[in-house]
Order: sequence, then C-alpha cells, then structure tokens
Amino acid sequence: MDHALLRQQFPVFGTEVARDTIFFDGAAGTQVTQHVIDRMVGSMVEGNANLGAFFPVSSKAVGEVAKARETFKDFFNANDVREVVFGQSMTTLTFSFSRAIGRTIEAGDEIVLTRMDHDANVSPWVQVAKDRGAVIKWIDFDPTTCEYDFSNLDEIFTPRTKVLAINYASNVTGTINNIVVPIRKAKEVGALVYVDAVQYAPHGIVDVQALGCDFLVCSAYKFYGPHIAILWGRLEVLEQLVPYKVRPASDSAPDKFETGTKAREQIAGAYAAVEHFAWIGEQLGGAGATASRRDKIVAGMEATKEYEDKLVARAIEGLTALKGLTIHGVTALDRLEHRVPTISFSVAGLDPAVIAKSLADVNINVWHGHNYGIEPVTRLGLIDKGGIVRVSFAQYNTLDEVETFLGHMRRIVG
Repeated sequence: MDHALLRQQFPVFGTEVARDTIFFDGAAGTQVTQHVIDRMVGSMVEGNANLGAFFPVSSKAVGEVAKARETFKDFFNANDVREVVFGQSMTTLTFSFSRAIGRTIEAGDEIVLTRMDHDANVSPWVQVAKDRGAVIKWIDFDPTTCEYDFSNLDEIFTPRTKVLAINYASNVTGTINNIVVPIRKAKEVGALVYVDAVQYAPHGIVDVQALGCDFLVCSAYKFYGPHIAILWGRLEVLEQLVPYKVRPASDSAPDKFETGTKAREQIAGAYAAVEHFAWIGEQLGGAGATASRRDKIVAGMEATKEYEDKLVARAIEGLTALKGLTIHGVTALDRLEHRVPTISFSVAGLDPAVIAKSLADVNINVWHGHNYGIEPVTRLGLIDKGGIVRVSFAQYNTLDEVETFLGHMRRIVG
C-alpha cells in the first residue's frame, strides 16, 4: 500500500494541529477525508432543501439520499436499498429499534446480552426488559483470553428468547467475535438478532448475508465520515415493526424509522466515507477500475486490515515487553485476524488516567477509563481501578508513530 498517498487524503495532516500530534484515538472517532468534506459541502451548497418537493434542489437532495442507500447496500452486502436506515447515532438507533421491538415482547420473554458490549447495546435492552417484564440473560467472556464463552448457549437460548444483542468487535478488548455461533442458536429459537458493528465496520468486511442477523448498526465517524449512524435491517422484519413516529411520517421502511428531517449533509458524508474504502480498493488494493463497488470495498477493507495488523503487531511486541503491563485482548501475533487495532492495557501500580495524561502531554491521543464498556471493564475486574488505557489505530497511523508511543511508554512505566 502507498501509505503516503493514503495519508494525503486526510487534510488534518497538513494543519498546525496535527504537526506534532499522534492520533491513537480512532476507536472513539477518526479524522475525515477531504472527499467526505467535499461531499458534505456539496450537499449543503447545491442540495440544501428538504425532500419531496417538485423544485430541482429538492430533487437533487432526494438523489443524494438514494445514492447513499445504494452505496450502503453494497457496503452491507444487502439485498434492497430499503434495508438501509440512517440515524443520529448508534445509541439513538438502538433505543429506537429496541422500543419498536419491545412492543412485541411480553412478560417472561428473554433478551440475551453480552458482558463484552458497549453500553449502547446494553442499556436500551435492559430498559425494555424492565418496561415489559422480560428477563435478561448474559453471554460471558473469559477475562484471560477476552473471547466469548459459548459453553452454555443451550441453556441461555430457549423458546422464550426474543432478542440477541451482541457486538461484532469489542470497543474495549478489540476482540473480533465469532458471532455466527450465537446467531445460529438465536435463530433456532426464532429470536431476532441485533449486531453492534461500530468497532468492526472500520476494519473488516461486513456481510449481513453471511452473518444471518436481522439488524446490524455502525457509525460513520468511526470510519472517516461524519457523526451519523447507519443501520441495516432485514426488509421483512423492518416492514413488520411499528416504530414510534409522528403521524405524517411514512408507514414504510426505511422512512418510518428516520424520524424528523433527514440529516442530508451527514448522509452525503457517510456514503463518501464508503467511497473512500472503494478508492483504496481500486487504487491501493488491486481491485481495478472495472470491479464492482462491492468488490472495491472488499479490496479496500482487506488492504486496510493488512496494513493495520502491522501496527498492532509492533505495538503488542513493544507493550508486552514492559514490566507489569497487561494487554486485555488477543496478543498472539498469529491470531490478529481475531482482533481490531484497538489495544487496551493496564499497568500494575499505575492509574490509567496518569498514563493517558502523560501521553497527552507529549501529544499522543489515547483514551482511558471504561469507554462506555461498563460490562467488559467490570468483568476484567478494573471498573474500580480506573479502567484501562485504550490505544486505537486507524489506517492513517504509521509505524514511526507506534515507535514514538512505545518510547514514551517505556519512560512512563520505567
């Protein structure tokens, strides 16, 4: 991969802000490409009108939203553009869909959650269970390997199970989870499956057909786009659900789920972010100009993962050499296909906040605490110890930046 060419797509690296800054905070949100900015500006300048009128600017806005649905149809490997739903955030969409699904849940029904999920895929379902009198069950994970324990799935899933809500990749451990196994169990008992792919989507190929889920949600600002979320839902399920909405809103999917005026400029930026992956596939990933958009996206994702794995491998090598430091996640260098480039660690005797502040003092951006992963950080036994330090790479980061980070970590740990 011509990494210098890729990095040029991000205008932040030509600014004073980024001159001495290392952005190792990708799991919390990434920098945006110039293509995303241009697409958003174009929407606001040339397509700034509400949808559904006869005049040309409104028609152009309608066309932009249609292009976005077509693009995300390819991104998800969906069957129909009506399966693509836009929303303010993953959290907002999950609250909305949990409420719509909650209408079908009765007292004594069961909702299966996991101990590895971000709270945006926990609290909405816990609150639905409380409102409807449903029972919450949990899939646990091994705090040593940071991988799910599927040994008791036959006990967890019963004919009363109505929903499985599960993450594809953890925002704390970085584990890419083998979610096909519990998805199959859920479908055997007729449950709906809701997948949080916020941390997976920037780094891996999304294929909803292969997963067999009913819903999958991701956030564009995690993959170089603006602050908007995108949900794929199986069309027949979307058509059956009754969301909370205003009376004039459409009764058909996907519009019935998109409450209020559509954030057209955000939608434009979101599909531009997917086009960025297609550009990588064509220009840097070997897909070629004549390949389909889906094939370009896949090639772009493969090239991105291959590059990011090099950053992860060097970081793991360097961090594991530090005395008293524990990485909470997959560390075997021959198993990097089972993790995203998010590395969480703790150091015996050191407050994660102190480490994060020390790195911030030298312009290395990292996060600390629980990062809304209350369940996994609690399971790791760190919720009352300040949580973890989280270092997360993106495609624009470099090996030189990793070496700089490791040098400062050696100084901090001593």
